[in-house]
Amino acid sequence: MTITGNQLIGGSDTPGKEATFFAVNPATGEQLSQPFTGAGKTEVELACALAAEAFSTYRHTSLSERASFLEQIAQNILVIGDELIDAAMSESGLPRTQLEGERTRTVNQLNLFAAMVRSGDWLGMRHDPALPDRQPLPRPDIRLRHIGIGPVAVFGASNFPLAFSVAGGDTASALAAGCPVILKGHPAHPATSELVGRAVQKAVFDCGLHVGVFALLVGPSIELGAALVADPRIKAVGFTGSRGGGMALMRIAASRPEPIPVFAEMSSLNPVVLLPGALATRAESIAKSFAVSLTKGAGQFCTNPGLLLAIEGPGYDAFLHAATEAIEAAPAGTMLTPAIHGVYTQQTANLAKHGALRQVVRGQPGTGPHECQAALMVVDSSDFLLDPVWHNEVFGASSVLVRCPDLATLQDVIGHLEGQLTATLQMDPADLPMAQQLVPKLEEKVGRILVNGWPTGVEVASAMVHGGPFPATSDARMTSVGTLAITRFLRPVCYQDFPEALLPEVFKH
Repeated sequence: MTITGNQLIGGSDTPGKEATFFAVNPATGEQLSQPFTGAGKTEVELACALAAEAFSTYRHTSLSERASFLEQIAQNILVIGDELIDAAMSESGLPRTQLEGERTRTVNQLNLFAAMVRSGDWLGMRHDPALPDRQPLPRPDIRLRHIGIGPVAVFGASNFPLAFSVAGGDTASALAAGCPVILKGHPAHPATSELVGRAVQKAVFDCGLHVGVFALLVGPSIELGAALVADPRIKAVGFTGSRGGGMALMRIAASRPEPIPVFAEMSSLNPVVLLPGALATRAESIAKSFAVSLTKGAGQFCTNPGLLLAIEGPGYDAFLHAATEAIEAAPAGTMLTPAIHGVYTQQTANLAKHGALRQVVRGQPGTGPHECQAALMVVDSSDFLLDPVWHNEVFGASSVLVRCPDLATLQDVIGHLEGQLTATLQMDPADLPMAQQLVPKLEEKVGRILVNGWPTGVEVASAMVHGGPFPATSDARMTSVGTLAITRFLRPVCYQDFPEALLPEVFKH
């Protein structure tokens, strides 16, 4: 497939008016040869105008037509073949097996949303029949359904160039809701984005849809994303990235004449609670599996276990010893971009200098230019409770173990945590009474609680919640993974005393 380096707007290639930029291979540090033209306000204006025009027809597509469109996108992505994986590898440094799995997840979630669209369950239809003889006043005939909120701006994530990017979960759920999507591609992987963008663009054509249903804008400037969120035709935003980036978009969205919601997934430490019974019987195996979860993908997962909480004792000591050995042997992994690697290196160096913290171990040093050397650090609970620095996410394979003297202190530490995507209990049957006390506290802090697992690895399923209280996400009522994600881009409409001929078609079946 030919890569032009242009923007995909209105069913065609549109050269950007901003400066040309290039991707970098993070594994080698080399600038890749394909030039890309940067999008700016001119391209935002064109894409938003077409999206607003497309919304009036796209939202009225039948459930079957919309589901077929999502399935066609999935099929078109598969047709790209190895070219897509090769491009993603060169732009992200991620291994082939991980990217092949991510492609499968991308295709599967498109098909999952297609099946949900066909079911019609997401419409949330309700009907209160008229009661003309009710006293003292009759009741009118009242019906309800949900419709798409309008054109949606989606920001591709750096750490998932497929599953949280051009045709990822935000795009799939917005399109399923009947909302056109303008995708702001991540500048770290523009070729990958263009390949997938062309697959979506072709599906729009294949299904005979309005060309404004999808657009891909790519560029390195902060102004591009700001202009997209500020455009009055955009009605919602989906974002996965840093707390600083998400907060900036939220401020822009809130200051518009018509404020709009920003559904941002931003920052999480994903605490893992190591209960005494579990450590007494299987400290070594827990430590080894922790090291695998911590270093997977160079720790560049939003659900990476960046915080461990444990009560001191023999089991704690055994875990720390085994974890030290496992992490010390862990090879360095390539980070997604030079900038991400630079921030990780600076953050871990700053933490290591903190007087209250003891750096226990570092993993194997990197041999490439942008490789992540894993880190495990320990801090006493008393110091953790005094300094907010421990609540800052370190994006990479770094984790802090908080040593607590007793259960009461452990509960206090949990109570001081910010909102998180996940929390995990490593427990044995003997820990059940303690776990029963902790679960209610964890429910107030997180969107997903695991038992005897690790948070890295998010199943795309109807019951999945990938969200949590701020700053994990900007809206704790929502999830960005699973079929419930569609609710972010819907709003209810009530129809009162409508004659049969005027009712929307979905009420006539």
